[in-house]
Amino acid sequence: MEILLVSTVIGAISVLIGAIIGYYIRQSIARRRAGSIEAELQKKITQTRQTAEEIMAKAKEKKEEIEKKSASDIEERQNVVIKAESRLLKKEEEIDQRDEQSLQKEKEVVEKVEKLKQIKEGLEELRKESISKLEKIAGLNKEQAKEELLAKAEKEYESEVLERIRKMQNRGTEQFEKKAKDMLATAIQSYALPQAQEITTSSVVLPSEDIKGRIIGKEGRNIRAFEKAAGVELIVDETPGLVIISSFNPVRREIAKIALEKLLRDGRIQPARAEQEIEKAEQEINKKIREAGEAAVYETGVLDLPEKLVHLLGRLEFRTSYGQNVLSHSIEVSHLATSLAGELGLNVALCKKAGLLHDIGKALDYKIEGSHTDIGAKILEKFSIDPAIISAMRSHHEEYPYESLEAVIIQTADQISGARPGARKDSLEKYLKRLEDLEDIALSFNGVEKAYAIQGGRELRIFVRPKDIDDLTAHKLARDVARKIEGDLKYPGEIKVVLIRESRVIEYAK
Repeated sequence: MEILLVSTVIGAISVLIGAIIGYYIRQSIARRRAGSIEAELQKKITQTRQTAEEIMAKAKEKKEEIEKKSASDIEERQNVVIKAESRLLKKEEEIDQRDEQSLQKEKEVVEKVEKLKQIKEGLEELRKESISKLEKIAGLNKEQAKEELLAKAEKEYESEVLERIRKMQNRGTEQFEKKAKDMLATAIQSYALPQAQEITTSSVVLPSEDIKGRIIGKEGRNIRAFEKAAGVELIVDETPGLVIISSFNPVRREIAKIALEKLLRDGRIQPARAEQEIEKAEQEINKKIREAGEAAVYETGVLDLPEKLVHLLGRLEFRTSYGQNVLSHSIEVSHLATSLAGELGLNVALCKKAGLLHDIGKALDYKIEGSHTDIGAKILEKFSIDPAIISAMRSHHEEYPYESLEAVIIQTADQISGARPGARKDSLEKYLKRLEDLEDIALSFNGVEKAYAIQGGRELRIFVRPKDIDDLTAHKLARDVARKIEGDLKYPGEIKVVLIRESRVIEYAK
């Protein structure tokens, strides 16, 4: 027991001694470490001080360099300013000298102007004195002398001036006519139609006279039902073998014609049967209209038109103008305008489309008030057609001014198509009346002895009395007659006015 206690005490003392020794050892190690950290910090402080001193030295050197450079720059700028001031002083001196010289010259100019005014006034007085002296010597005043001189010069050079005018007119006319004929010949040669156009008729041939009674029906029952369903008027008069269909609408007229012909072939003419045939005819006509419009656009190559506009174009197949089929006329105008535009180097596509659509208003002119030109322009505007095409087509009857050369081409092609031989069918009465009106217009002018309309009304030949009309007046008279014809008459194409003034001197040798 004692041994255990002694051992325990010894162990405790050993632990205590070990702890004390450990403590002092740790203190010694800590003191050594603190000394090494302090030395390291001291070393870094020393290095930092050396770096700072080096930076301060460099900064001082840089400062000295900047101060030296600034001093040199300031000195240089001062030199520049001094030089500029010296130049400005010289400029001011030069300007002052120039001002003095300008003032001196201005004074000299004023003096010269005054002298010139005095000289001019003196010359004007001398001129007046000389004119008055000349008037006293000649016995004429200034205006009389001027008129006499001009009259003498006019008389002396009249023949020469007239001869030159004739030569220039003949030369220019020949050149322009040759060029125009070449272009028109090329255009017409590239597109030629038969002279006789197909004419839409509104008469139906009957197989016999007996059929008229069946068309009328009992108490007019059949004819009234047919007229009501078709929207036309049937004229069954004493004309042998014919029934006339009357309607302002060409499409209705054609529908009625087809339906009546089918009824005549079938033989069963009854109100119910008539309504059925008219419905079938309407479908057939709509199909024909669509096909005619499509054929027209394919033939001319205008393939970008809206479907409804193509349908309207096809309606022209059943419309005629002076016996000329309007759709065929439109196709012909399109081809002619295309050829002319190609010859002149103009917009071919525009002329092609404007030529095809120039009479589109005739498809609806029986429904809408106004000229077919205005109606056509409104239709094309509704379908958003190019304004340049509308401008070109609406001038073809000269209702609107020409806004482009393409408009002139359309008008020219329209006249060529309508005025060529066989294109249109006009009545003899209208033809003779137009010729008579031409001659009457010419005879209404003073100095006209005789007037003849020749070449089918294409030329008006006028003979004047040479005593009443001189050469200068003859030119004016021809222009006046042409203008009066343009203002008073309506005619296709153009009319050539030829005025003839001749003097005949007859002597007899005995």
